[in-house]
Amino acid sequence: MRIVVDVTSLLVRSAGVKTYLYHWISALLKQSSEESISFFPFFPKGARQLDHQNSVFGRQQTRLAKSLVHLANVKGNPILELLACRADIFHASQHLRNPPHLTTRLTATIYDMTCWLMPQVHQPANVAATKLYADRVLRRARGCIAISEQTRRDAVDILGLPQDRVEVIYPGVADEFFQVDPPTAATAAKKYGLQKPYILFVGNLEPRKNVDRLLDAYQTLCPAVRNAFELVIAGPLGWCSDQTAQRIRNPPQGIRYLGYVSESDLPGLTAAAAMFAFPSLYEGFGIPVAQAMAAGVPVITSLGSSLEELAGDNALLVDPYRVEEIAAAMERLASAPSVRKDLAERGRRRAARYRWRQTAELSLAFFRRIAAG
Repeated sequence: MRIVVDVTSLLVRSAGVKTYLYHWISALLKQSSEESISFFPFFPKGARQLDHQNSVFGRQQTRLAKSLVHLANVKGNPILELLACRADIFHASQHLRNPPHLTTRLTATIYDMTCWLMPQVHQPANVAATKLYADRVLRRARGCIAISEQTRRDAVDILGLPQDRVEVIYPGVADEFFQVDPPTAATAAKKYGLQKPYILFVGNLEPRKNVDRLLDAYQTLCPAVRNAFELVIAGPLGWCSDQTAQRIRNPPQGIRYLGYVSESDLPGLTAAAAMFAFPSLYEGFGIPVAQAMAAGVPVITSLGSSLEELAGDNALLVDPYRVEEIAAAMERLASAPSVRKDLAERGRRRAARYRWRQTAELSLAFFRRIAAG
């Protein structure tokens, strides 16, 4: 079986989708035996470490790859048809406006449906591009991978996709998060000047991540808790409001903003946290939550969407719209080391079900079924 995977997301600035794609295709290559897997525009062996701010390819390779994507998006250009006609499966991304129409079976990944459910938290251009992707790819695809049951239900309900065409295959967590030892965690915390116990948030700073309510919740904590625990925010500034950006750049006492943290530092920084707070309004899966659980950190996250599905009863679940619930969860964990320990142990066991090897094996089985018709 010959599979072509569109890896355009690796060329651009991105967060969750880029994390997924980078680790997913790496796992596919390791687990494939009889399958031939190639990539559009390409995936050279010299690809760099995952970097959300920049392309994972070198400068010249990135320029060439972006040129190929631009050519593929020119109406009538046969580049994708020529590439795909030799493959059994073409797995598309939303960056391609003209996916191949020949006999190659088209598949795709559905990450979330928030552009329909809450378009106000996205940039208008992203909403338009995602809806075009749905019309040109998802509705045409022979099969789709949904990264959670919640995402599958949303896609079926909103797009009217047949249920038997959408299969749930959960993402994984990089091995490094399961393997952090105490010295590595301590070194990471020291690198960023973190001397106190801290509550960690990791994510792209955009409206959906609900950082303003997290900041509000921290500031309502009793003085004893705020003196004992810092709130540490890690992640690049996305399309958050000017007011949110100002709060992040000039935080009050007790709140630290680290900016973008490299992938090499992230496992240690996560494992060193006293707790992980991720009160996102809606997620298709929630890789940062799974990473924190794998690292043995007790988690506070949101009721609803896929986050509840991901964590089960192995995290403290809060209404993300209620500041007082977020604050109460932080105070509970801050005052109860035994609860933190219990959630950390249960969370690590829960996270064991999210491994990239299993994701790749299930994905290859999915591709075989699609190729067989």
